[in-house]
Amino acid sequence: MDLFSSIDTEPARQRMDELCKELDRLNYEYYMNDRSLVSDEEFDGMMRELQELERQYPELANPLSPTKRVGGEVNKSFRQVEHRFPMLSLGNTYSIEEIEEFEARTRKLLDGVPFSYTCELKYDGVAIGLTYRHGRLVQAVTRGNGRVGDDITTNAKTIPTIPLQLRGEYPDDFEARGEVVYPFESFKTMNAQREAEGDEPFANPRNAASGSLKLQDSAECAKRKLLFCMYFMMAPDGVPLPDTHFGRLDYARQMGFKVQPYIQECKDIDEIKEFIDTWDQGRWELPFGIDGIVIKVNQTALWDRLGLTAKSPRWAIAYKFKAERVSTPLESISYQVGRTGVITPVANLQPVWLGGTTVRRATLVNADFIEKMGICKGDHLLIEKGGEIIPKVVGVDMDKRQAGAMPVQYITRCPECGAALVREEGEAGHYCPNSDGCHPQIIGRLEHFVSRKAMGIDTLGPERLELLYSAGLVRNVADLYDLKREQLIGLGSDATIQDKGADNLLAAIEASKEVPFERVLFALGIRYVGEVGAKKLARYFGNMDALMAATEEELAGVEDVGEVTAKAVCQWFADAEHRTVVERLRTAGLKMSGEWKMESQKLAGMTLVVSGTFEHFSREEIKADIENHGGKVSGSISGKTTYLVAGEKMGPEKQKKAEKLGVKIITEAEYMDMTR
Repeated sequence: MDLFSSIDTEPARQRMDELCKELDRLNYEYYMNDRSLVSDEEFDGMMRELQELERQYPELANPLSPTKRVGGEVNKSFRQVEHRFPMLSLGNTYSIEEIEEFEARTRKLLDGVPFSYTCELKYDGVAIGLTYRHGRLVQAVTRGNGRVGDDITTNAKTIPTIPLQLRGEYPDDFEARGEVVYPFESFKTMNAQREAEGDEPFANPRNAASGSLKLQDSAECAKRKLLFCMYFMMAPDGVPLPDTHFGRLDYARQMGFKVQPYIQECKDIDEIKEFIDTWDQGRWELPFGIDGIVIKVNQTALWDRLGLTAKSPRWAIAYKFKAERVSTPLESISYQVGRTGVITPVANLQPVWLGGTTVRRATLVNADFIEKMGICKGDHLLIEKGGEIIPKVVGVDMDKRQAGAMPVQYITRCPECGAALVREEGEAGHYCPNSDGCHPQIIGRLEHFVSRKAMGIDTLGPERLELLYSAGLVRNVADLYDLKREQLIGLGSDATIQDKGADNLLAAIEASKEVPFERVLFALGIRYVGEVGAKKLARYFGNMDALMAATEEELAGVEDVGEVTAKAVCQWFADAEHRTVVERLRTAGLKMSGEWKMESQKLAGMTLVVSGTFEHFSREEIKADIENHGGKVSGSISGKTTYLVAGEKMGPEKQKKAEKLGVKIITEAEYMDMTR
C-alpha cells in the first residue's frame, strides 16, 4: 500500500522536498565543511525514505535529488562531446630556473603593469569540465584530446563534491574545471577489496580515478568515493565573473564547490619558490596525490594580453616535482605463487621512509626485469614512488655495490611445491605447472571462484577456505557443492563453524547456482580470461559445450580475445581433470548456458566485423546491436566472416583482408536495412 493516497500527492511532494533539502544540507556540511551533523543511521534512514517515495511517485522526483549520488544508471557507451572552450595543457617544467625564466618573461611582456600570481596544487587525477546553466549541473565532460571528450554526466553526479544545484548567487551559464582524484584511504580500501576478490589492484590513484569515471554502472562509480577538486572557472562572453583567478575560486566556494584551501597569492619569484618548497615537503601529508604546483597570473584581464602558444597559455606554467628516490639494501628475494601459477619475485628491503610511508617490499616483476636491472646479491636498490602509491625498483645504486657481487640467479623450482618451473615462448613470466598440487594455486583458485564478481559466495572468506582445505573437504571448486552440514559443524580447532554458520554457508553455496553462465565461466579462473573476456566468450558461444569444442582459430576470432587467450582456453579444456570439474559443476546445477534477450534473429548464423566510425552508433553500440539481432561480432576477419561493416576511416588492413578473402563489405545504411 502506498505511503500516501494516490489521489492526493501533495503530502508526498512536501515530504520529498523536505528530505531533498535536508539531505543536501547534510551532504554540504559533511563534504564541504567536514562536519557530520547526524549519525550514519539517521542519514541512511532519510535516504531510504526518499528513495521509496521516488519509487512510488516517480513523476514527483527531483532530477537533482540526493539519491542521484548513489547512482544506478547504466551507460552502454560514452557520447563524444566537443568542448565549448578548448581544454589546453599547461607547459611543464622540473626546473626552478625555468620558473624564474617564466616569471621574468611575464614581467617583460606586461611592461610595468601591476599584477600578482596565484600558486596552487597540481592535482594528480583526471581533468573534467562541468557546465552549469541557471545553477544546475547539465553536463560533465572529460578532457579527452582537449577538443573532444567523453560525456560522463551520469557518473559525475555520484561524486559528492560536485554540486548538482548551486547555492547563493551564481552566473547563468559557466564552466567549472577541475580534477577528479582518488583519496589515498579510499584507494587503499578499494585495492584491498580487489585483491581479496582475485582482481589485479590498480597501480595508482590516477589510473583508478580514470577507470572509475568510465564505469558503465554509475552505482559502481558511486562506491569509489572520488573527490572533485575545482581549479578553474570560465564563461561565455558577456557573463560577468570576478577579475582575478583567486577571486573566481572564492566565488566558486560560495556557490558550493569544494575549493581546496591550498592556494596562495604570490607577488614575486621569492614567494613562488617558498610555496614550491613548502609543498615539495608537505605533499606527503595530503589525503590525495599531487605531482607539482601550478603558477598563474592572477589578473584575468591580462591573460589575453599574454596570449597562447600552440599548445598552452603563456599566463600559466606547471612545476612538476621530481620523483622521490631512495637507496636501500636488498635483504632477500621472495617468490610468490599466484592462483594461475605465475611466479612473482619480490624484493625484501631494509625498511626505508619514502613518500610518506615506510617501504619494506617492492616487486621485481620477472626474471627479465632482474637481468635487465643487473641486480646482484647484497646490492642497494633505488626505489621511487613519485605519483605512484606502489613503490617500484628503478635501478641499482652502483656506488654501493660490493666487490665480487654475484648476480641474482632466478629460481628454477616452485618455492611451494618444488615442481620445475616452466616459461613458454613469448611469455615474460615463469609459472608452476603443478596446478592441482600446489597449495597457493589451489587456495587462490578457490578464493577467485567464490569472489563477488564470480560466484559471489560471500560466507567463504580466505580463513574458511583454508579450514576446508586443511580438513580435506575441498581440493577443487566442485568439492564445494558436495559439502554436507554434518561435515561443517564443529570444524576448526576452536569449533569455528557452528549450526547457524553451517546453514548460512550451505545456503550461500546453493544460491550461487543462480549465477549466470558468463560469471560461472569467469569463476573457473582460466588464465587470461578476465571478467570482460568471459562475457565475450559466453555470449559468442552461448553454452559450455560449444565453448569446450571450439578451436583456437574460432576462439581467437572472438572480439578482444586474441591468440594468447585462445591458446590458454584450449589448453585448459584439454585437461581431463578440468573437464571433470566442469561436469561436476553441471551436475550440481550451475548454469552452463546463457539466455540473452534479442530483438530479432535477422543475423542468426552470421559473423560480422566492424571497422571505422559510424553516424548512428558508437562502436560499442553497433556491436551490441549485432548481438541483439542474433549475430556474432568478431575482432578479426577470416573465411568465416559474413560481412565487414565499414564506417568512415575504416582500417585499410581490414579492407584488404576482406577483399582478399571475398568477404562482402557493407555500409552502415546497408546494415540498418538488414536489421530494421
